Amino acid sequence: MVGFLLWLLLLVFCWPIALLALVLYPIVWLLALPFRLVGITVGAVFAFLGALLMLPARVLRGRPAY
Repeated sequence: MVGFLLWLLLLVFCWPIALLALVLYPIVWLLALPFRLVGITVGAVFAFLGALLMLPARVLRGRPAY
């Protein structure tokens, strides 16, 4: 909502830049998509490596006795 209100404010003060932003936003989003996918993949790999390194400690700790 805040982004929309800022865009409306930009539309009132400088409509060519607002229209250019409106046209370029989907293109920038498509260009950024591969970087987001790489970020998700790298985060998943680090989570997997962390779980793999902590596995011996979790196995040796055993189950909690309730």
